[in-house]
Amino acid sequence: MAGYRPAFKKKKKPGAVVSPEDEVRRTKLPRRDDLEMFGVVTQRVGGTNIRIMCEDNEERICRIPGKLKKRVWMRVGDYVIVKLWDFQKSKADVVWRYTQVQAEHLKRKGYLDKLQGTM
Repeated sequence: MAGYRPAFKKKKKPGAVVSPEDEVRRTKLPRRDDLEMFGVVTQRVGGTNIRIMCEDNEERICRIPGKLKKRVWMRVGDYVIVKLWDFQKSKADVVWRYTQVQAEHLKRKGYLDKLQGTM
């Protein structure tokens, strides 16, 4: 059985380089029925709070939840998905941050056109 190769793909190592085509293959989009929308980071307020300009032209103070706080670093100009609070529409939680390649892909597809006019 020399030369036998299994039919499944090998797992990628944590430090492996990912090509842009692989990264854009599936891009998460906001679920409108769950009060999610696109936003762009305008200012770091401090701690776990961040100011985001949403696609409905409102600037909201958003919270970075614990599962994203240590894993994902937010910078001014990053594109994100925010989920509005049910009981207070002026605040939201950050659900997802797009990489630069994913953001360029969304711009080309026209998803971020509403945000382009707000900046």
